[in-house]
Amino acid sequence: MMKHLLGAAAAVCAISFGIAAFSPAQALTRSECSAKYQAAKTAGTLNGLKWNEFRSKECGADASTASTPAAEPVANPLKPAPAAAAAAPAAAAPAAAGNAVFPNAISPKYSTEKAGTQRMHTCLDQYNANKANNGNGGLKWIQRGGGYYSECNKRLKGAA
Repeated sequence: MMKHLLGAAAAVCAISFGIAAFSPAQALTRSECSAKYQAAKTAGTLNGLKWNEFRSKECGADASTASTPAAEPVANPLKPAPAAAAAAPAAAAPAAAGNAVFPNAISPKYSTEKAGTQRMHTCLDQYNANKANNGNGGLKWIQRGGGYYSECNKRLKGAA
């Protein structure tokens, strides 16, 4: 009985080791694959591959880890280096709203509409009127970090 149990345990161990030795490598996570894609993109080694093609070829469970070595990103001499300081002024763009002209109250011609629609139409009328004399303070209607509509809507909500 003991011989059979010992033999069975040895067989199970051998089979487990064999399966583990020949199983494919585990696939990369999406964030790891994205980092690998960005590195290849900056190094210029994508060879025309799009994201989905790259992901299936390089990051799948059947992709070998040695297929493309992870290259250190090299600065492209033709492109300027991205400046971290450039992101801060973009977020601070709504601060230029100081010289933009906003309506003081909701227009009475929109009194039959819902409150949100009243504010939107009132702001849009003022925005279009400001276009003629550059009174929008450099703000676009909608932009990242808060455009004219966002600022105008905040002011009209506070006034109501």
